[in-house]
Amino acid sequence: MRLKLILVCAMVTILPCLVASSPQVSVDVPCDDFEKYQHISKEVEVGVGDSFTVALCSNPTTGFNWSEEAQISDQTLLQQTDHKFVDPTGGIGCAGAAGKEMWTFKALKKGTSSVSMEYSRPWEGDEKGAWTFNLTAVIQ
Repeated sequence: MRLKLILVCAMVTILPCLVASSPQVSVDVPCDDFEKYQHISKEVEVGVGDSFTVALCSNPTTGFNWSEEAQISDQTLLQQTDHKFVDPTGGIGCAGAAGKEMWTFKALKKGTSSVSMEYSRPWEGDEKGAWTFNLTAVIQ
């Protein structure tokens, strides 16, 4: 009886790991990359129905912000489902600390779509597109 209970507990613990969906794809671009290259392009491959995240360095204390809505070339293939700022200090609010802005996307059907974001000071005319990020999403 005890062995049977141990086996059941092991199956309950391990089985969800074995049948879990494929790991979520994530694209992460740190501040160091943007300091070297102001305009960055990447590519990601995902399956239909999968979600993926894009995390880009962001420091709103400088007055710069990433575009809230990503520009998606074909919204029948790809949908933005979330966008949020992740504070690196866990809400303590350390002035000047860079965090990350994160977008989540869902692949709707097979094809290729591009996603672009722009890091700007919206209130200053000459500070648009200080950094840009372009992603090609290949949905299989």
